[in-house]
Amino acid sequence: MKELEQQLDFILELDNLKRVYRQALVKPDGNRQENSAEHSWHVAMLAQTLCHYAQEPVDVARVVNMLLIHDIVEIDAGDTFAFASEHELDGQQDKEFQAANRIFGLLPDTQCRHVKELWLEFEAANTADARFAKAMDRILPLLQNMQNEGGSWARHSVKRSQVVERNKYLEGLAPELWGYALEQIDLAVEKGWLLSG
Repeated sequence: MKELEQQLDFILELDNLKRVYRQALVKPDGNRQENSAEHSWHVAMLAQTLCHYAQEPVDVARVVNMLLIHDIVEIDAGDTFAFASEHELDGQQDKEFQAANRIFGLLPDTQCRHVKELWLEFEAANTADARFAKAMDRILPLLQNMQNEGGSWARHSVKRSQVVERNKYLEGLAPELWGYALEQIDLAVEKGWLLSG
């Protein structure tokens, strides 16, 4: 019974991810801000849909698990804008590690260790699974910004080079998606949604 209570405490805690808002806008819903729970579901679906583009073998179930948990720490640490300055990011990593310990710590020990290991693997991006998960996490905002006439790029005067750098995980791992991303980035510059440079 104690194990079930711990698991349900964790599940109920996840409701708080729905109140963490991101820079991405949900165009079909009047351009309201997307929350992190929606993002996690959306990017997990993206990975499952595009996994055959990976040039290295990836375990899509592990990738989806990583993506479903990767932003849970934002419940405590908050979301940071992808192109925030270093000053704005100061201390964020420490906040996220503390959040991981608290939130994943709600689970029974074995599950806690498993979830935390997946989260750490995603953060380090040293395995094919984690690199593909990171690549999906990076290309989804690109797709959303393109659908929304530049979205957060245009609002924050983001440069082409920043978006290219952010999507580099695709380069060797999923060359076809990398080519598509570069085409979209160049189109965004042409339309004035991204600054050149």
